[in-house]
Amino acid sequence: MLSFNDVTLRRGERLLFRNVTFTVHAGHKVGVTGANGAGKSSLLALIRGEPQPDAGSVSLPAGLVTAHVAQETPAVDTPAIDYVMRGDTELHAVRTGLEQAEHSGDGARQAALHARLEEIDGYAARSRAARLLHGLGFTAEQEHTPVRTFSGGWRMRLNLAQTLMCRSDLLLLDEPTNHLDLDAVIWLQDWLRAYRGTLLLISHDREFLDQVLDHVVHLERQTAQLYAGNYSVFERRRAEALARQQATHAKQQREVAHIQQYVDRFRAKATKARQAQSRLKALQRMRLIAPAHVDSPFHFSFPAPAKLPNPLLRLEHVSAGYGETTVLSDLALTLTPGDRIGLLGANGTGKSTLIKLVAGTLQPLAGRREPAPNLRIGYFAQHQLEQLHAEESPLTHLQRLDRGASEQALRDFLGGFGFSGDRVLAPAASFSGGEKARLVLALLVFQRPNLLLLDEPTNHLDLEMRDALGLALQDFEGAMVLVSHDRHLIRSVADTLWLVAGGNLAPFNGDLDDYRQWLLAQRNGAAKQSPANNRDTGTRKDQRRERAEQRLRLHPLRQELQRLEKSIERLNTKKAALERELADPRMYEEPEKERLKQLLLEQGRMNQDLGEAEAAWLSLCERLEDAEREA
Repeated sequence: MLSFNDVTLRRGERLLFRNVTFTVHAGHKVGVTGANGAGKSSLLALIRGEPQPDAGSVSLPAGLVTAHVAQETPAVDTPAIDYVMRGDTELHAVRTGLEQAEHSGDGARQAALHARLEEIDGYAARSRAARLLHGLGFTAEQEHTPVRTFSGGWRMRLNLAQTLMCRSDLLLLDEPTNHLDLDAVIWLQDWLRAYRGTLLLISHDREFLDQVLDHVVHLERQTAQLYAGNYSVFERRRAEALARQQATHAKQQREVAHIQQYVDRFRAKATKARQAQSRLKALQRMRLIAPAHVDSPFHFSFPAPAKLPNPLLRLEHVSAGYGETTVLSDLALTLTPGDRIGLLGANGTGKSTLIKLVAGTLQPLAGRREPAPNLRIGYFAQHQLEQLHAEESPLTHLQRLDRGASEQALRDFLGGFGFSGDRVLAPAASFSGGEKARLVLALLVFQRPNLLLLDEPTNHLDLEMRDALGLALQDFEGAMVLVSHDRHLIRSVADTLWLVAGGNLAPFNGDLDDYRQWLLAQRNGAAKQSPANNRDTGTRKDQRRERAEQRLRLHPLRQELQRLEKSIERLNTKKAALERELADPRMYEEPEKERLKQLLLEQGRMNQDLGEAEAAWLSLCERLEDAEREA
């Protein structure tokens, strides 16, 4: 049991939290959430005993084994697998003692240490370390590679593996997914769900939090509150509390209306029931949690591109790679306005290579890349954070792009990305990783691209900024190609999924849950082929006949689908009118009390009707897809 008892902590003159009291019981998996600077990392540090609280106490059971990820990795010649095995400190101590006992000929001590090695499953330690390395994306050959040869991101993975190797009672993880790709995130999620100890986790990956947590400690206004349930449950409870505050109501309704517009646009374009179901569930939840983010400092949108050529870009029989090494072969891809592609694939399969190829920063080894004359690319990649002008401010960066813009207009624009007051004039060199990422995104949005290429855009962003980015992307009118380990972002903004595997690019026939199952099958050796769309073509005559018969069979289902869509459109129109009336501040004055009650009851009925209609629409989409699959 871990207890915070009236804890107060300051950093210099700044008060992080005061009189914080909560208890975490053994086996609980707790997320630590709050705005940047609220004290999340400091809270974990308190548990490790690094700073002492200014008041109160943090109590832990005696003999508790605590593990956390080291921030530095020594540049040593130790093979990766041996470095990871050192995470099990008792195993390391027993093996060291055994070597000493063998050297001195102490048979009794050797026997005792061999018995202890058996008790702690020490003979299987190497295979356990290998499984950790494999799960985090290392190959069998890399197990024996010296630690010093790995790059910074891969060294952080080694540190994470070393931490997981520890047979801990309490595990403290601060942003463990930052240096991972999607495959490794999914593996880590499953590992943590099976972890038997107590977990305290800081992460800005919403779906990762949802899948792992059973409690949330939220830091806000210099205090902390413990909630039971995962991150979505916490958001709903906080949203309900905020919705009760009359002052937030009008802003909440604007957020809900914005989300509803996207629901309507998405419904009209959905063609796959499984993806539609996943997306609509996410959007329904977004509608529920909107009040939890009404006080977000981030609000921006992508202005309409000046021109939208169709197609924007075409790849024909393209091969790509580096030097004499071919990474991708015979690619065929056409990007048109409105395309929203999420790229899947293991680390090293070529996702970033494909993004660079589309961006034009990597030339094809073979084939043709044909951009439209008016193509305007907005490319976000991690290396661009370091290409900011270190001594220049956000304002100066924007003035480079538009010399004629007024300073106030640029300040207003930057405010949507969290830069206000003195931060607008601060040099980029002083910025955190999150601030640099926000500035790069601001520069990208300002240039009005018609093709967005986003390679891990959320690595340094907190939850509020990720939500703002997701909302902005939903309204983007151009095409988008996204690589991200943030599954919530992929579900929210990607209409189609493509898989990069085996040097090829192909549509993925399924959603992210299917992709997780496919990854598990791959690891178990059960996957025999890519889950891309593969169908027997047959002769052209047979295909035409089959398509005609299929249209006749599916016509009644499609008619019913159109009827439901019209019904949903009518309900949304009525709902929008109702919400406009509720957004009027005069509605909350005393003379309108009865009218307000009536409108709220009507809103409840409207939401229920809309929910039932959308559920029927989803069910019909599934029936239609099943019928098409059987055909």
